[in-house]
Amino acid sequence: MRSDKEYKELTIKEFTKAADVYETDRAGIYAMCKEDYPYISGELEKEAYQELLDCGCGSGPMISLLYEKDPNKHYTGIDLTPKMIEAARAKHLEGVDWVVGDCENLPFPNNTFDVVICSNSFHHYPDPQAFFDSVKRVLRPGGRLILQDYTAPAPILWLMNHAEMPLSNLTGHGDVAARSLDEIKAFCKQSGLKIERLERARKFRLHLVARKRKGRGSR
Repeated sequence: MRSDKEYKELTIKEFTKAADVYETDRAGIYAMCKEDYPYISGELEKEAYQELLDCGCGSGPMISLLYEKDPNKHYTGIDLTPKMIEAARAKHLEGVDWVVGDCENLPFPNNTFDVVICSNSFHHYPDPQAFFDSVKRVLRPGGRLILQDYTAPAPILWLMNHAEMPLSNLTGHGDVAARSLDEIKAFCKQSGLKIERLERARKFRLHLVARKRKGRGSR
């Protein structure tokens, strides 16, 4: 089994190579990520917000779409891969902040964001509980986490985690593990986030909406 550092090094290596093609017609397997943007957008439209953080933002395709709809909100994208953030900054979206950083240790003050989104990067995080804890800390009381990633029924999930992803590692990909709904429930409970929606959707997708409670203990 690889160390957390080794998984992150693989991820940086993978997406450094992918950065130049990530939003082109040569994106290959990364093109499927576009299928999930409507889910994120749909959840965001349900509630007003001003400060948004995109965890694992890549070259910023999701923020680009949101910015086109409403450039008056404040968007921040964070990604572990410097080359991806370089590509995002090259878009010159006025007022958008792009940060090279680790989503398991978000470099932002407490209670900063109204909403945190995470689409198709969570399976790259070797310490998922640290991610949930960090998200809870940077969310404002009442703020939401909207997460989309991969999951599957138990037998398929086992194959994904013990065959498919190790093979992907050997070919230079930084995938760590797809998580079950029960694991997501446990991460949320431990961090103190309240689940409002958690489901297994089509094409092995996991959809989560969780909220930081208001009142005491919401830091």
